[in-house]
Amino acid sequence: MAPVLSDDIQGDKMESHEIIEISEFAKLDLRIGRIVNAERIEGSKKLITLNVDVGNEMRQLVAGIAEEYTPEKLIGKLVPVLVNLKPAKLMGVESRGMILAGEVNGKPILLHPDKEVPAGSRIH
Repeated sequence: MAPVLSDDIQGDKMESHEIIEISEFAKLDLRIGRIVNAERIEGSKKLITLNVDVGNEMRQLVAGIAEEYTPEKLIGKLVPVLVNLKPAKLMGVESRGMILAGEVNGKPILLHPDKEVPAGSRIH
């Protein structure tokens, strides 16, 4: 599932979260990935399996974006990926990372670089 960047659209304040040190943020290995294949997970309304090129390897990720994105429209897209996340199984499918997305009105919105960058490029 993709984490969400959420704000209070009705008001002016951001949700409150724990404040972290830059050293904690530095533990995250965030990279640009290119989606090379995508398939809906049978029996799920929200989940899609993605094969993502993260530069030095191909990663299988599971993302809860199927209600907003068709697999065909995802091929070739550049997305930010958290690559050093502990693997998890969702509906029996292993996910080895997480794509990052925003959320608007409860719907995931994929984030993309504004220029072409190589898969595997680090996000700072």
